[in-house]
Amino acid sequence: MSDSRKDFHRTVLMLCDLALYAHRPGADQEFITAVGPSLAASLPRDVPSPGAGESPEYPRREW
Repeated sequence: MSDSRKDFHRTVLMLCDLALYAHRPGADQEFITAVGPSLAASLPRDVPSPGAGESPEYPRREW
């Protein structure tokens, strides 16, 4: 997977984690308001596509 695709997937995972955090009781709304738009702004306009002969890889979490 190319570096730009890794960055894209990592950012999407962080946005998902932030969305989950936002729904927790006692979540810091100022943090969410500050970080959410910054993460969203860092996403590329075009989603990086897989290279020739490369199958799509799905993000995996390490627990």
